[in-house]
Amino acid sequence: MLTAFTFPGQGAQQPGMLQGWPDHGVFHQVQEEAESLLAQPLSDLDSAEALLHSRNVQLALLISGVAWARWLRHQDITADYVMGLSIGAYAAAVIADSLSFADAIRLVRLRGELMQQAFPQGYGMLALVGASLDCVERSVAQLQAQQQPVWLANLNAGNQWVLAGRSDALQAAATLVQQQESCAARLLEVSVPSHCPLLQEPAAALQHAVASVEFSPPRCAYISAARARVIRKAEDIADDLAWNMARQVRWHAASQMLVERGIERVLEMPPGATLTSLFRRLLPQGQCLAVSSQHGFRAEN
Repeated sequence: MLTAFTFPGQGAQQPGMLQGWPDHGVFHQVQEEAESLLAQPLSDLDSAEALLHSRNVQLALLISGVAWARWLRHQDITADYVMGLSIGAYAAAVIADSLSFADAIRLVRLRGELMQQAFPQGYGMLALVGASLDCVERSVAQLQAQQQPVWLANLNAGNQWVLAGRSDALQAAATLVQQQESCAARLLEVSVPSHCPLLQEPAAALQHAVASVEFSPPRCAYISAARARVIRKAEDIADDLAWNMARQVRWHAASQMLVERGIERVLEMPPGATLTSLFRRLLPQGQCLAVSSQHGFRAEN
C-alpha cells in the first residue's frame, strides 16, 4: 500500500505530548538520545508553560514525529513519501534518512531560538476558513498597500488559508475579508509570523548552521511543502529546511500531487490531526489516519 507519513507544524502541540508513550524500546531510545543531546528531560519541553516558547514547541514536535514514525517502521509500516508542515519537515528529513536525529535536534533548537528572538511578542498567525483565495489575496494586497505587515503564509486547502504578520494587521485582514465573504477566523497558537518575508534574516542565520551539517540523499521520497514537489538531492533538502520558515507553504498543492501519484494511505504523526482532515477531502476512498487517535494501530489498519 503506497503510504505517506505527514508531520504537523507549530500549532499542533499539546501539553504532555512527550509523556505516556508506549513502553517500547523505540520510544526509550529516542527519549534517551534527545535528553542526552539537550541535557534536559523531555518533561521540560512539553509542559503548558514550556510550550509558550517556540524553541520548546519545535523541539517537542520534532521528537514526537521521529519517535512515532520510527515506532511505525518497527511495526513494518514504512513510508514511501514523507512530508512535513514547517517544523514537521525536519522530522520528515530524519525519517527519510537524509538528516541525522542528532543534527536535527541541534538545528531545530537554533531555529526555535532564532524565531523567538526575532519576534518575541506582537506577531503571530491567523487561519481563515471558508473564504475564497481571490478575496484573501485582494485583502492582503490592500493592507500591504497601506504598509500593514501581513502576508498569505499557508495555502492549506481550497478554502483554508493562514496569514502571518503583526497581530493588529492580522485582525484587520480578518475583518476586511469577513466584510466581503462569510468565513471563520481564528488566531493560531503560534507566536511568530512564519512563512513570510519577516523571517528572511533568521532563515539566513539558520542557513549558516545548516551548511555545516552533512545531508544524505533521501531513502524515500521527501516532499517539500514549499515547492509542492519531490526533492531527491541532499543539497536541495538542506535548502528546504534552512529557508522553509520564510517561504510560503503550498500544502494543498503538495497534497494534490501525492494523490495524483496514487497514494493510498496517509498517516499523520502525533500530536497532529489537522493534516489528516485536510487529506480526507482529497482522498475520500483512501486511508487517512491520525496516529494519535489510533492507540491500537497495527499494520492491518
